[in-house]
This record gives sequence, structure tokens and C-alpha cells, in this order.
Amino acid sequence: MSAATTPSSRPTVTEREARQVAEAAREQDWRKPSFAKELFLGRFRLDLIHPHPLPADDDVQRGEEFLAKLRDFCETKIDGSVIERDARIPDQVITGLKELGAFGMKIDTKYGGLGLTQVYYNKALALVGSANPAIGALLSAHQSIGVPQPLKMFGTQEQKDTFLPRCARTDISAFLLTEPDVGSDPARLATTAVPDGDDYVLDGVKLWTTNGVVADLLVVMARVPKSEGHKGGITAFVVEAASDGVTVENRNAFMGLRGLENGVTRFHRVRVPAANRIGPEGAGLKIALTTLNTGRLSLPAMCVGAGKWCLKIAREWSAVREQWGKPVALHEAVGSKISFIAATTFALEAVLDLSSQMADEDRNDIRIEAALAKLYGSEMACLMADELVQIRGGRGFETAASLEARGERAVPAEQILRDLRINRIFEGSTEIMHLLIAREAVDAHLSVAGDLIDPDKTLADKAKAGAQAGAFYARWLPKLVAGPGQLPRSYADFHPSGHPDLAAHLRYVERAARKLARSTFYAMSRWQGRMETKQGFLGRIVDIGAELFAMSAACVRAEHLRATEDHGREAYQLADAFCRQSRIRVEELFGRLWTNTDDLDHKVVKGVLGGAYEWLEQGIVDPSGDGPWIADANPAEVPQKNVRRIIKEG
Repeated sequence: MSAATTPSSRPTVTEREARQVAEAAREQDWRKPSFAKELFLGRFRLDLIHPHPLPADDDVQRGEEFLAKLRDFCETKIDGSVIERDARIPDQVITGLKELGAFGMKIDTKYGGLGLTQVYYNKALALVGSANPAIGALLSAHQSIGVPQPLKMFGTQEQKDTFLPRCARTDISAFLLTEPDVGSDPARLATTAVPDGDDYVLDGVKLWTTNGVVADLLVVMARVPKSEGHKGGITAFVVEAASDGVTVENRNAFMGLRGLENGVTRFHRVRVPAANRIGPEGAGLKIALTTLNTGRLSLPAMCVGAGKWCLKIAREWSAVREQWGKPVALHEAVGSKISFIAATTFALEAVLDLSSQMADEDRNDIRIEAALAKLYGSEMACLMADELVQIRGGRGFETAASLEARGERAVPAEQILRDLRINRIFEGSTEIMHLLIAREAVDAHLSVAGDLIDPDKTLADKAKAGAQAGAFYARWLPKLVAGPGQLPRSYADFHPSGHPDLAAHLRYVERAARKLARSTFYAMSRWQGRMETKQGFLGRIVDIGAELFAMSAACVRAEHLRATEDHGREAYQLADAFCRQSRIRVEELFGRLWTNTDDLDHKVVKGVLGGAYEWLEQGIVDPSGDGPWIADANPAEVPQKNVRRIIKEG
């Protein structure tokens, strides 16, 4: 084996090579329409989301029947305070969820699963996550990114027949990509899978393996060396967790999600049958990213559940807590926070249900919508939880156990704040999501003009690209000048008698979408090849798009509820409040596109890294322990105890 392919050698890649790996893993084609993609191009395609798509009657019946059983289980069998206290989900809870079928919610009935739609799967996650978020993470990691989803999309029939029945009822699965020194830059992946006869031999270390401590089956991403008969590249495998050479070295502990079974897993000469490879060699990252297109919706599902709980506690507490002769809810400083929680929860549920139903119908490409839902849901849920803690005051900072010990209601407000914080990092941090969505948002531009800013392209290629770009922009730019958003009677069906005028908000979205597209075009013209380095600008572009998507979803949901005579008036009020709050944020973001401190911040950062401000750090002691910043990931055999937890049945 050459030095380049030994397990201990970490690939050395340039920034350009890393970007090429990520680009190759993207879905390149847009075979279906996308509301969010059109929105970033300045085209407000309301027809793609309105009227609100609806689930089939039999899907509703099956989903509601399961939700009723799950609710009973959550109320009678789950004690969130015990999970928080013991930092683990009891075996009997996990086995009970298995018996209920909760581990097979997304698995087809022919494999022993429940075959729920994405809509009802997400409703179930919101429900069980409200009982304890660690349980939501357990079920989500198992089904959204664990073995079931990649096999459903890319597995062979033999693999489905072998593994899906196990995942539906008995086995827990996990997804292993991250390494101690590799996060969102998979080009540097060091875990190897070396072909050896009919097997591959795995060596490497994986970090933050959600479910990895209790898993029976693992989806492992490893690099196959290129050799004769082997294309090589990052490849996905199903690995039996009980295989020789698989060691769970540590169960990690976090500021929140104390019941999360997340650890460090080491592979030392682990033999994996070639039949367990998912897809061809080199397709691992594409499989992972495609799986996440809908898998990411599990996080905003639990954020919606958290928002609903925050609203319930804020309502109940603010009605009984009095200050200066009246309930604190009636003081404007507190009331504005309650309004924000209520309106934002309504909008998040609208985004989630709309995206989920579109995923079920499979009429639209929702890769951007799902990413926006994850980004927006995780950010806004943290803000709502923080506001709840503020509304509760000192009681919000106090633990539920302490409240109970002194005779008050055990409200875990500080816990929900800690538990939600990870969602801004899970399955793509906010910063990475900004870049991922921005790349998709400018895809149309790069498709026609990318060669113009590619330094590796020839003059002939650039000339051809110039002609293509000229033709595209000659058709596209004039359409950004005017649109329905400037016509007072547009979207009139969103202004029924006696209800707030949501049509005005949709006209704003249409105008803002065109402004967003013009801003993006101007930035590309100004910075060209340096556009990818303008991460502050790109982040604000994406945040504007997220707000516009949420406004659109909120209005469509309100109209749907009005048409079905289900809280229609109240839904219109919440949608109106959310859109008014959102428009303020959008205007601020538009202003910060061009008025910001990005360049100055960069200079300060260089000064920090260069030691220019070390004097500012004087006057403290550092309580941090000794040790390396990043643990040694050399995949050699280590005489360390295996802390893998075996779930006891019954």
C-alpha cells in the first residue's frame, strides 16, 4: 500500500480542490420547478405553492391514528425530567418506541414500517420532541440520515430487503461522516475503505456520531483509494456496529440534549462486504447531500414543536404573573415578545407543512426550500426560546428541578434554550447553510456566465460564455423592472372582507424578490470571481430569501385555513403580524447588503490572528484544560474500552 493510501495519511487538498469536490457532489440539474429558486431569480411563482397542497385522505387517517398512539405514549411513558437528570433515554422508552413503530415511520409498509408521509413524520417528531428533544434527535437521526433514507433512494433491492425490516422494528441506525479534523470540508476525509477481495477494509475515526453509541447499523462515509478496477472516491457503506474492530471510544456530553447518544467511533481493520456498499464508488457525498434534501426537514419540525411549547408557557405564565397592577403580558415590553413567539411559530409551521407536502407530492424540487426551512427554523427557534427565558425572568434561568424543589411548577425554559442551540450547527451550520443555499441561488447565473470568471477557462470558452450570458441577461434583466407587486389589485383573493390585507404582503414579496435578484446580479458584476469570498453579503442574500419564503408560506397557510373554516380569522391575524415583523427584518438586511463592516471586520480578524490585540486578553485566568485542540485521529488499534450501549429489550 502506498503512502498516499495508508489509513493514517490525511489527504492534502487546496481550497480549489475542496470546492471541486463539493461541487461534484451537488445535484447539477433542475428537472422540476422550485419556488425558492425562482424567488432568488426575482420571479414570484405563487402558483407553485397556492392553493396549498393537501395530503390524501388515507394518508391523513393513517397519520392521525399514529399520532394519537404516540401522544398517549409521550404522556404516559416518557418523563423528560428523568432523561435530563440521568442524561440518557431509558431502555424501556426506546423499546416502547420500537414496539409502537416509531423507528419505522418513514419506512414503507412492505418492509414492516408505517409508511407515513413527510408531513406526518414531521408532526410526529414535533410531538415526541416536545416530550424530550433527545428522543426527537434519536428518531430523526435514525430515519432522516441513517440507514433507511439512503437505502430508500440509492440502495439495491437486496439491501432494502436485508436492512429495512430491521430498521423498521428492531435496529437503530446512525450516520457517520464527521471526523475530528473534518467537518464541512469532506475533501479531507481520512477514513479509508481499501478493497480486499469481496470486502472493503475500513480504518478511521468518526466524531459526533449521533446514535452511534446505541446503533446496530451505521452508514459510514469512507475514501476508497483509486486503483485498478476501482474508481475510488468518497463512498457510503452500511456497517454492522457489532463488527470486529468497531469501537465506541467515548460518549460525548453537551450543553443540551443530555439524552443524546452521540460519541466517537473508531474503525480498525473492519471488514465490510462489498454488497454493503451504497451506490457506486465515489458517490458517497452525492448520496449524503441528496438524502439531506428532505432529511433536513426533521430539524425545523422539532423547532416548530419547541415554538408551540414556548407559546403555551408564555401565555400561561404571562397571564398569572402581575407587575404594577396588571398581567405582564399586557405590558408592551413583554407583549411584543409574546407576539413575536406566536407569529413566528405560525410562520415556521407554515414553512414546514408547505415544504413537507411538496416533498410528499414530488412535483417540485425542494432542495432550497428544505435548506431554508432548516436555516430559518433553527435560528428563529433559538430566538423564541431566549425570549421565553426573558419573559420568565429569574425563573427562566432556574432549572426545572430547582423550581420543583421549592414548590413551583417545573418549567424547563432554560433547558429548551440549551437543547435548541445545537440546531444551528446540526446537519449544516448556519454559516454553511448560507453558502450552500447561496450556491443554489446563483446556479442560473453560473450556468450561463460561470466560465467568464473561471481562471482555468480558455479565451474561446470565455467568448462562448459571454455570448450565452448576453442572451440570458437580455431576456432576464428587463423582467426585474416591474411586476404584479406594483399593481394595487394583485393577489386580491388574499384580502377577503373583514380580514387583514395579506395581498399587500404578497405584493411586497414580489417586489422584494425582484430587488433581491437585482442586488445579486449587481454583486456578481462587481465582484465576479471574488463573489464566493463575500460570505457576509451572501448570508444576507439568503436571509432575505428565507424571510420572503416564510412570508409567502404564512400567507398561503392563512388562506388555506380560512378556506377550510379552521381558525381562518386568527390565522390571518398571525400571518399579518408575522409579515409586518418580517418586512422590518428584510429592510434591515437590504440596507446591510451595502452598508456593513465586512471589510473592517476582516482587518480586525487579521490583527487578532497576528497577535496585535493580545494585550486585550490580559487580566483573566483561562480555566481550560491541557491537551490538543483536535484529538489524534490516527486510526490505529487502541486498547480502549468499548462504551457502546446495548439496549435491553422489554
